[in-house]
Amino acid sequence: MAGPEPRQTGMETQIEPELRSGERAKRARAHDRGLVLIGGFKLLESVFFFLVGVGVLHLIGKDLEDEALKLTTHLRFDPDGRLVGWVLNHVDSITAVRLKQIGIATFSYGSLRIIEGIGLVFEKLWAEYLTVGATTIFLPWEIYEICRHLDWIRVGVLVTNLVVLAYLSWSLRRRLRNGEAAGQ
Repeated sequence: MAGPEPRQTGMETQIEPELRSGERAKRARAHDRGLVLIGGFKLLESVFFFLVGVGVLHLIGKDLEDEALKLTTHLRFDPDGRLVGWVLNHVDSITAVRLKQIGIATFSYGSLRIIEGIGLVFEKLWAEYLTVGATTIFLPWEIYEICRHLDWIRVGVLVTNLVVLAYLSWSLRRRLRNGEAAGQ
């Protein structure tokens, strides 16, 4: 342990006062790029879910079958294809009340992602716990969806969430071991 560094002022050498341990830890600790990256991703997710929520609420009071046909034409899907046929067969069962419920759920999920994202970008311990909890809660549903219909998107989402969980678990253990949690 070398102690404080001497500082030259004029002809005399002075020793800077030792920094308090909290200040020293803040200066020594660089930003956790992993947390900032995950936080940024959560913020992007929140934008996506808010846009979906706006889109869902925009559909209230409209002919959903007509809107689905417009969308399939715009996206250049085959109007006689199986996917379009399935959507058109099921779109009539969606009521305005159900659209409102979907919109509220989507906005709620987007809000959760904003809270997680901002907290992680600012490297808050509570945000790490919140993200671990929220991600863990949705894992059984993701596994169920993979069992129901296996595809690369679902597997990719699950793998991404498992990587996020592993990183946050490692980060939490490291921060608690180093005593960084006291100030947060």
